Amino acid sequence: MQGMNVRGIRGAIDVPQNDAGEILKATRELLQEMVKKNSIGSDTIAAVFFSTTTDLNAAFPATAARQLGWTYVPLFSSVEIDVPGALPRCIRVLILLNTKKTQEEIHHVYLRGSRVLRPDLVED
Repeated sequence: MQGMNVRGIRGAIDVPQNDAGEILKATRELLQEMVKKNSIGSDTIAAVFFSTTTDLNAAFPATAARQLGWTYVPLFSSVEIDVPGALPRCIRVLILLNTKKTQEEIHHVYLRGSRVLRPDLVED
């Protein structure tokens, strides 16, 4: 039997504008899809890291996790490196999960225009 490991689940989504409602709505959408595709219970989440591109500052994406009831999950937000030509208005998420799943069993989630970031991992 395989033991428990900490695995990372990546996700990203872009938003049409720097608006608090749009940021929170998109982040909730992304988190819910990550949870669904990986059968996650919030009690198995070790921590979640959020980053945004520098053009998004109207809201903390972590607020969306709190809105989903992730009261005791450690959350951390940061600003993404401002690389010229990078996808604008993008929210990235890294969920660290306690799981028995292998790396190959993890489903990373890239929604909307962020699909260009990792087309090799996009699932239809």
